[in-house]
Amino acid sequence: MATAAIGVADTCLAAREASLALATLDTATKDAALEAIASALEDRAPEILEANARDMQAGSDDGLSAALMDRLELDDARLKGIASDVRTIAALPDPVGETIEGHRLDNGLDVRRVRVPLGVVAVVYEARPNVTIDCSALCLKSGNAIVLRGSSMASHSNAVLAQVASAAVASVGVPAAAISLVSGGDRDELRQLATQDGLVDLIIPRGGEGLKAALKEHATVPVMYAAAGNCHVYVDETADLDDAIAIALNAKVQRPGVCNAAETLLVHSSVAAGFLPRALTELREAGVELRVDGRARAASGALADSLADASDEDWATEYHALILSVGVVDSVDEAVQHINRYGSGHSEAIVTGSTSAAQAFTGGVDAACVYVNASTRFTDGGVFGMGAEIGNSTQKLHARGPIGVRELTSYKFVVEGSGQIRE
Repeated sequence: MATAAIGVADTCLAAREASLALATLDTATKDAALEAIASALEDRAPEILEANARDMQAGSDDGLSAALMDRLELDDARLKGIASDVRTIAALPDPVGETIEGHRLDNGLDVRRVRVPLGVVAVVYEARPNVTIDCSALCLKSGNAIVLRGSSMASHSNAVLAQVASAAVASVGVPAAAISLVSGGDRDELRQLATQDGLVDLIIPRGGEGLKAALKEHATVPVMYAAAGNCHVYVDETADLDDAIAIALNAKVQRPGVCNAAETLLVHSSVAAGFLPRALTELREAGVELRVDGRARAASGALADSLADASDEDWATEYHALILSVGVVDSVDEAVQHINRYGSGHSEAIVTGSTSAAQAFTGGVDAACVYVNASTRFTDGGVFGMGAEIGNSTQKLHARGPIGVRELTSYKFVVEGSGQIRE
């Protein structure tokens, strides 16, 4: 396996050479490599969990937040889930070589647009060691080599997982350098990775604003941001309030440290007095700290004096914690305006009984995933039937939403003739 010991440039060069073999690899060999990864995860579980325990202890000693510790932790169930995801990816249709469209020109030339791998994908990520395997499996299935750069807080976990995956694919004849890891040490290493023109075709960062800023400063390689999630739930005037409470609770509480968790609850003024006392009570009982605007406070009944004020900064913040901002609006259009101003374009939800309100919301909100009467927590490549995801893109080029195997491909035009020349 390529490592940081041989340098970032050499690691990327080895990955580039591996990508040339991967681009023409048959589906059966790729699927065998993925099965080898899944089996190795199960066979070497004690070694993996021991390495993760070292990271967890270091995180505890360093005072990592509960959300980060949750992202960092592996256990038997999570490791089995990762192996299952790898097998799910193996079972997906191979996107490479798929004809997207084709037609015949008047001169007899057959023109086809065909899916091809991107080449070398670098993924920069923080905390979550499962990303090491999820991203490696997705890249392998789509014919790409991957260079991984995790964070120091998961260094032991990432090192053993990358070694397990690299050795597994090599056991079935796939180049070991198809899955490579750089250490996740300093910012200079990140700068080197982000400037490997001609070797790295795409960088996908999964992390906070600091990581995004660092890449924007240095990157000469194309970047597709798996961006942060400042997500909203809007309760419309026609909403079923029991459903709205369940959706708001799930979106905030089920796993608050992830990017598809809700950070703001917006409520139509006509149902605020009937909804907020119940909803805020249940949210508080679930451990949520509430920050409200003046109208939400006025509609919150006996809770009013115990609630904190929401600031402009709160509306724009992804908390990664059990904190929720709450506001009251007068229309679906006002909710859309608020979301488009403060949201990150990730996942937004409306709870409504009105078709017209639903259409106004889904048409007006500028986000990768928009929900009607469902929690934002469903935004996930695995949940969407994509096996897993490298991240969720909030960009519009070239992919948006969960990044799966098809989003890790480009295309080429294949033109077949019978001796035609252009006059």
